[in-house]
Amino acid sequence: MSRKPLIGLNADYRSQRKETPAFLFLWAGYFDALINAGATPIVIPPLPSDSEIAQVLDMLDGVVLTGGADLDPRRDGYEVDPSMILMESRREDFDRRLMRHIAMRRMPVLGIGAGMQLINVAQGGTLFFHIKEDIPKALPHIDNSDPNHRHALVVEKGTLLDRVYGEGEIRVNSMHHMAIDEVAPGFMVSARCPDGVIEAIESVSDDWLAIGTQFHPEAPSASILDGRIFEEFIAGITGKVALQERMVA
Repeated sequence: MSRKPLIGLNADYRSQRKETPAFLFLWAGYFDALINAGATPIVIPPLPSDSEIAQVLDMLDGVVLTGGADLDPRRDGYEVDPSMILMESRREDFDRRLMRHIAMRRMPVLGIGAGMQLINVAQGGTLFFHIKEDIPKALPHIDNSDPNHRHALVVEKGTLLDRVYGEGEIRVNSMHHMAIDEVAPGFMVSARCPDGVIEAIESVSDDWLAIGTQFHPEAPSASILDGRIFEEFIAGITGKVALQERMVA
């Protein structure tokens, strides 16, 4: 590939509160991880129309869907759980439309945290809304007193996550109270916590590079090895684009 791939990043949004104006924000780990993996990150604001989303995606080689607050289950026909802190509606409106465009294009996508949950829901899967209640025997998946809380990870052989981690004991950061319940059609589980909670998914279609991790490989609590998820994602994009360029030539 003659240029670095351009990777879009959605960002978090906070509406105006008293004298504080509305603003967009993004944890630096997301764009630092992409830069370190050999890509050029492009932040996408919550665009108001489908035509604008399409115009931006025409310029990009892939998208990373970032983490954030909880998706509103009422949009999928469920009730809000008392444990939820809902995502700002302006962000969620945009994220869901963005994901629809990504899926229609079969555009490379990496979803992290709420980003993985969005991929799953948008493609027909479902979520557990509160692990402590829905899976009472599960290990703790969030510790508000310990930002470096970690648990073990069991990786499925032959998956992208397997290429990242290989053999040996694996531990990843954990900071979520929701999780995937039913996996969306066209996707498979590529990693779980030993308690069975799904920690990563990936597309089973050869024509769609789509990956999701419940843990956060971009966070300060992530390991150097975790960062290889971004490298594998970018490698998949550069290989695909290089093949397309050779076919055009």
